Amino acid sequence: MSEQINEQELVQYIAERAEAKPEAIRAVLKYEEAFINNAHKGAKGDVDIDGDELVDYVLSRPDVKLDELTVETILELEMDYLMDKGLAGYVD
Repeated sequence: MSEQINEQELVQYIAERAEAKPEAIRAVLKYEEAFINNAHKGAKGDVDIDGDELVDYVLSRPDVKLDELTVETILELEMDYLMDKGLAGYVD
């Protein structure tokens, strides 16, 4: 994660809005980061992520005991947080 992101603040933001414990949120974020780091980077260094593939990857990890909807919610809330902070956005 970037130094600009306060992980504790991010986890708290998600925990207040999702039915998940902070440990579960951290696990989802850790696996999301690994998935993104292993993804194919484009010519400009950008990464095109398929949300369904990401969710499937996170759900396939043995220590993730969440349902699909909860994982999707955590990832959506993370994106909301990052967009609110001006650290991320969607590419059309």
